[in-house]
Amino acid sequence: MTDPTSEVLTRALALTPTEAQHFDVAFTATTQPCPWPKAYGGDMVAQAAAAAMRTVTDGKVMHSMHSYFMRPVDIGAAITYEVEVLRDGRGYATRQVRAFQNGKAAYACLASFAAGEDGGRYAASPPADVPAPDTLPSSAAYLADREPGDGSTMTGESKEYWSGGRSFDMRHVPGPVYLEVDGGSAPQQALWVKAFDALRPVDGLTDAQRDLAALAYVCDYTILEPVLRALGLAWAQPGLVTASLDHAMWFHRRPAVGVLDGWLLYAQDALAADSGRGVGLGRFFTPDGEHLATVVQEGMIRANPGGQ
Repeated sequence: MTDPTSEVLTRALALTPTEAQHFDVAFTATTQPCPWPKAYGGDMVAQAAAAAMRTVTDGKVMHSMHSYFMRPVDIGAAITYEVEVLRDGRGYATRQVRAFQNGKAAYACLASFAAGEDGGRYAASPPADVPAPDTLPSSAAYLADREPGDGSTMTGESKEYWSGGRSFDMRHVPGPVYLEVDGGSAPQQALWVKAFDALRPVDGLTDAQRDLAALAYVCDYTILEPVLRALGLAWAQPGLVTASLDHAMWFHRRPAVGVLDGWLLYAQDALAADSGRGVGLGRFFTPDGEHLATVVQEGMIRANPGGQ
């Protein structure tokens, strides 16, 4: 395997302007490779965020986005994002984004932007006593001696993807849920996440906008893991099928540019699981405890222990 880089992310964020067919502004993008039957949902969230941000030119910053995933999206294929300019006010702006592939709507979101103003300040605290990232194994180190098979659905391709194909180094507390639920089934976990190397510039986005889109991208990889942990399920369990259904994200404050070139703590909790669905909550913190963003996602979780 070649040395892992963050280039997968910046390739995903590369948008090409095109002629709008339905709304006001349109872009095309390409979903990135992954070893599953459908594209990674974080591609759509990050690409839609980038498309919306490229239509707001007066300095307002995205503070929230709310998404629905309607259809699976093909891997490595073009997808078109059409942006509707719903409102441009003095303090706030609103955009609707719809993604189309193969002539059908596959994803939709609303995004809100704020100019910012003086006001009170409060921030949640990170979980206490989380081990430092340099004391924890990377995904690559954790999986190094584990081979495909042995009753799991891990393949050589998925092992390589988990190890270094996702643009980010991810280090789990108490342990990963790749092949088994390492560390117990309590409905909480945390991850340290950091880009494998410095994020590259992205045409059409400032570095600050790129970093917000990067947070939107990386959050989706693991947000359902505390739910899987609570249910005693691992990603490589035969018969497990998951899919993102809806997704909400709030950006509470502007992070320093390049924040993802260093470690961020992603604290996660399972909120509910029933009727084939689960809800996960995640919060991003800087190493010094500043609360940057909050994520809530509901996903489909189908588990068939027999793999049939």
